[in-house]
Amino acid sequence: MRSFVISLFTTAQILITQSRMIARILILLIALLTLPAWGIDCLVLRNKWPRWGRLLFALPHLLLLMALTFTAINESYTMTADAVKGFLLSATLCLVVPETLTVLLLLIGRIGKKQKFFRRSMTVLASLVGALSFMMMLYSFTLGYKRIQTKQFTFTHPSIPPQFKGYRIALISDLHLGTLRHHQDVVQQIVDSINVQQPDLIIFVGDLVNYHVREIEPFRNILSQLKARDGMVSVMGNHDYLTYFRWNNTAERLAAVRQLQQEERNMGWKLLLNENLILHRGNDSIAVIGLENHGNRPSFPRRAKLQQARKNLSPNCFQLLLQHDPSYWEAQILPNTDIPLMLSGHTHAMQLQIGKWSPAAWFYPQWSGLYQQGNQALLVNPGVGEVLLPFRFGAWPEIDIITLDSPLAH
Repeated sequence: MRSFVISLFTTAQILITQSRMIARILILLIALLTLPAWGIDCLVLRNKWPRWGRLLFALPHLLLLMALTFTAINESYTMTADAVKGFLLSATLCLVVPETLTVLLLLIGRIGKKQKFFRRSMTVLASLVGALSFMMMLYSFTLGYKRIQTKQFTFTHPSIPPQFKGYRIALISDLHLGTLRHHQDVVQQIVDSINVQQPDLIIFVGDLVNYHVREIEPFRNILSQLKARDGMVSVMGNHDYLTYFRWNNTAERLAAVRQLQQEERNMGWKLLLNENLILHRGNDSIAVIGLENHGNRPSFPRRAKLQQARKNLSPNCFQLLLQHDPSYWEAQILPNTDIPLMLSGHTHAMQLQIGKWSPAAWFYPQWSGLYQQGNQALLVNPGVGEVLLPFRFGAWPEIDIITLDSPLAH
C-alpha cells in the first residue's frame, strides 16, 4: 500500500510538472504568434485591407498555433515528432522574426507622429527590414546549415615535441544526426571536406545524435569513410547519454547508450571514456585525453574523471584534452592543471552569429574559436550539425584544422 501511494504521488508530481511546462510553452507560443501579427494588423492592415485580406493574413498564424498547441499537449519523443516540431518551429520563426522587427520599427515611426518624413522613412525601413529578415530566415533554414566552412588554426607550445611539428588535427563536433536524417548529402559533404584535408588525426567532441541511437543508421557507411593516419578519436556529448528520450526505464536507456558507443567503435572510431591515447612519431609522443561529458548545469551529465583519464601519463608529455562542454576549461583545467590545449564543442554558437556577436555569449564565455590564457588554450568548435532546427546564420557549420607547431624544431 505504501509503495502504491508513493508511486501515485510521484506520477502526480510528474503530471503536474509536465502540465506546467506545457502551459508555459503555450503561453509563449500564443504571444509569439499573436502579438506581432496583431501589431501589424493595427498599424498597417486595419485601414487599408478588406476584412477577407486581414483574415487571410491571420490564417497561417492560426494554423501554426493550432498545430503547435496540439504538438505541445501530445508531446512525443519519437524522431517523427522531432521532425514535425522542427518544421513547425522553423515556419513559426520565419513569420515571427520579420513581423516583430517590422512592428518595432513601425512603433518607433509613430513616435514622430507630426514629422511625416520621419514616419514615412521608418515605414519604408520597416518594410525593408521585414523583407530582408524573412529572406535571412528562409536562407538559414534552407541553405545556411549546408554552408560548411573550414578554418585553420596553428597552436604553438614548448611541450610539443619536434617530431609533431606540422601535425594536423581535424576537429568537428555536434553532428546531431537526427536533425540531418534526410540529408545524407550534407553529412557526405562534411566527410569529404575533412578527408580532402588529409589530417593526421580526426577528433569528434560529442553529440552524435539528438535522442536515439537509431539516428545513426542512415549514416553508418558515410561516417565510416573518415580517414586519417592516426584514425578517428571521439568522446561523449550530453545528447549521447540519450536522456532527452522518454525511455521505459533506466536500464533500457543505458543499453541504448552502450549500443551507441559500440556503433562508434564499429565505424572505426576510438571512443575515449575517461581514458588516454598515446600517439607516436619516431621517438616522440603526445597524449590525447578523452573525458566524458561534464556540463555546467545539473541537467547535463557530469561524468568526467580527469585524474583517471591522465593515469600513467608523463608530466612532460604534451597533453591534448577532449571535453564536449567548454565550461570545463575555466572550472577545472585552468585552476587545477597545466594542460596546454583543450578541444570542445557544445555551444553551436547558438546557430546564429552576426559579426563577432552571438547569443551564445550570454551562456558561455568561450563559445567559438580559440581562447588563450597564459600557456593554456581552448578551441571551441561551433559544430557541423544542428539540434532540433536545421537553421544556421553566420555561425556556419565548421571544420577546424589545428596544426601543431614545435618551437624546439625551429
